[in-house]
Amino acid sequence: MPPVQDMTPPLDPGLLDALQHQVAVFARRAEQTRLGGVGQVRNSMDRAAYLLLNRLDLEGPMGVKALAAGMGIDSSTVTRQVAPLVDTGLVKRTSHPEDGRAVVLQLSPRGQSRLEEVRSSRRELMAQVTDGWTEDERESFTSLLTRFNSALSARQSAAQEPSAPTS
Repeated sequence: MPPVQDMTPPLDPGLLDALQHQVAVFARRAEQTRLGGVGQVRNSMDRAAYLLLNRLDLEGPMGVKALAAGMGIDSSTVTRQVAPLVDTGLVKRTSHPEDGRAVVLQLSPRGQSRLEEVRSSRRELMAQVTDGWTEDERESFTSLLTRFNSALSARQSAAQEPSAPTS
């Protein structure tokens, strides 16, 4: 039986160089502007706080371990990042509904209000940055960026998994 030929076109090194360069520029610009939004709320919430509050809003109350696993970071990092959110009243600790001994983190009404202010400001920034784009272009960019982030996340997860023992 003849060997199966790989019909996948070769990767263009120039295109990959351009992609990695644009990702690096994006990361730098995102950090410089912090993509924080516009108006008075601009840069008023750091990335870690925003991502934690957003996850609690979208997925509901959860424990530190579940929050850490969902975000792809360790529990000690989540504990450290959540502490100021609890101190400022944006997140509250409550008893787990099924196991009163366990503690879950929950977005407080104040946290919900703050998150919506920040979302609104960031939404306005995205509208300004993509002014002149069609709705299809925004959807395509969002889809590709989501796919890119998912691939990075999967790669990071695979790298963190312990290697299978060799026998």
